[in-house]
Amino acid sequence: MEKYMKRLLGKIDEGLLTSEQRPMLRFLIILTAASTIGLQGYTILFNNFAAEMVHLNGSQVGITQSVREIPGLLTLLVVFVLLFMREHKLAALSVLLLGLGTGITALIPSYGWVIFTTVVMSFGFHYYETTNQSLTLQYFSTAVSPIVFGRLRALAAISSVVAGIMVYCLSSVVQYRGMYLAIGAVVFIAGAWGLCQNPTHAGIVPQRKKMILRRRYSLFYILTLLSGARRQIFVVFSILLLVQVFHFTVREMTILFIVNNIVAYVLNSLIGKAINRFGERFISSCEYAGVIVIFMVYAFSTSKYLVMFMYILDNILYNFEVSIRTYFQKVADPADISSSMSVGFTINHMAAVFLPALGGYFWMLDYRIPFIGGTVLGVISLIAAQWMRVPEKAPELEMAGS
Repeated sequence: MEKYMKRLLGKIDEGLLTSEQRPMLRFLIILTAASTIGLQGYTILFNNFAAEMVHLNGSQVGITQSVREIPGLLTLLVVFVLLFMREHKLAALSVLLLGLGTGITALIPSYGWVIFTTVVMSFGFHYYETTNQSLTLQYFSTAVSPIVFGRLRALAAISSVVAGIMVYCLSSVVQYRGMYLAIGAVVFIAGAWGLCQNPTHAGIVPQRKKMILRRRYSLFYILTLLSGARRQIFVVFSILLLVQVFHFTVREMTILFIVNNIVAYVLNSLIGKAINRFGERFISSCEYAGVIVIFMVYAFSTSKYLVMFMYILDNILYNFEVSIRTYFQKVADPADISSSMSVGFTINHMAAVFLPALGGYFWMLDYRIPFIGGTVLGVISLIAAQWMRVPEKAPELEMAGS
């Protein structure tokens, strides 16, 4: 594990990572890999399972997907949960819950049961993502956290490929129940392992155990909201474009999924270094300028291969959103991080409540409209990013030993 942690961090100065921080890095590595395998395994199997075993119609599938986003809106409750348990324990418990929800999905093939397991799984995933971001910002310095974020995203990308391989191999020997149970068990065991760990140390700044909204964090809130809206267009409508307009086959989409994750694995590790070298404003500006071009191509291109390339680029640029969190780390009061990450995650998911339905309505009128709307979001984001300013010497959040 020590060797993998060194590879995970790349060639950064070894002195930036203290012996007290290594347990937290190990903790995040294992739980991030497990949570990604759980989410991707669940997602890969869901549509086929819903159609073949539960016989859900399109409306029921849509309702299920909407329900899956509700826990994302409720991540602000993390602040209150942390009144009763420590944050790293909540992170591990969330992964355990994700494993449980995934594992029991196929035990009862009914609509009500699918809704229930989706909620359980989603609470686990979203609460882990919130605590993962918060712990990374609390335990690693402003010089190291961008690299940790980038490398953990690279790990998530390769874990997504692992989940696909697991499903492919298991599908030849077991049915849906066995596949869900096997994937859920792996994730559940990782969560149970995490509950037995204590990767913390005494040097970090105590977090405020209350809801915090500050005017000076307004830019962070705005960029987070815009990022969530952009994510919905990417997740929902770019795939719909490939399938309905450009007639991508299942095999082509599978190959594209694998290529996307391999590219993400290679490039995500470089994002943190780029943030350290060029700064958050430059990286965010590159992201939003790229988004404007990508959505315009989505709207007006007739080339299947150009759109496919834009989809891969879109996936890469989405990972640049790490710069929003590292920007916040540099301007925020260290004691506000935990609360602000849960609030930010809720803000990020606000668009998920209405944007897919609204975009779907406009899609029926003209499929180009959602992407033109995405272009407008890109322009607004690019303008907003120009207000990103960090202190010349950003406050270090690396605690003991930093």
